[in-house]
Amino acid sequence: MVDGIENVIVSLYVKGMSNSDIEEQIREVYGFDLSTSTISRITDAITDDIVAWQNRPLEPVYLIVWMDGIVFKVRENSKVINKTIYMAVGLRRDGKKKCLAYGWARTNRLHSG
Repeated sequence: MVDGIENVIVSLYVKGMSNSDIEEQIREVYGFDLSTSTISRITDAITDDIVAWQNRPLEPVYLIVWMDGIVFKVRENSKVINKTIYMAVGLRRDGKKKCLAYGWARTNRLHSG
């Protein structure tokens, strides 16, 4: 169960939820409490991977770049709101697709993911 809940926490974190939002979501969906410090320890474990991915070198040229988005319902400040995760995917010269960037936005403000 521990691995499963860690995967849920990481999934919610990469979708842009704060640690306190994750804490509330775990309580509502799974019926038990996790402290924000426990959630922070779990999310901190992937921080190095995220920074390495953000700083990786990109190809100088992509044949095509697609933009897409997925809308998620997220609880924020006791309200359910829509958040959109946007993704840029590039087609390399060798035919492989690579995720170039992603981020979330609400209203007209874009936030880096």
